[in-house]
Amino acid sequence: MTTESCMTSDDPLSPVQLFKCLADDTRARVMFLIQKEKELCVCELTCALDQSQPKISRHLAQLRGCGLLADRRQGQWVYYSLHPDLPSWARTVLEASLPAHEAALLADATRLRQMGDRPQRAAACC
Repeated sequence: MTTESCMTSDDPLSPVQLFKCLADDTRARVMFLIQKEKELCVCELTCALDQSQPKISRHLAQLRGCGLLADRRQGQWVYYSLHPDLPSWARTVLEASLPAHEAALLADATRLRQMGDRPQRAAACC
């Protein structure tokens, strides 16, 4: 994916950019797993997708650059979630697409559930 297909901070996400970002199988699987789980870290994604850490990190950087994901640091972990400013039409596309990918994500979700030593998220503040 080239940088011209990603958004800049001044450009709103377009449908063409969204579909370019999701055109790669790994990026689509990352997005749907994060959508399903609400938040995942790199180590959880590498386990679930059975891919190397550098490959997952590269795809996460591209998805972040396109404005689809946001990240937050908690200690040594970096967690990724859908970007809070994701346009409602893009969320609708993702929500409508998730059921069609459930069967394809089954093996990924199973590996994620079986992962040992998953990082603990901090409890929500009072």
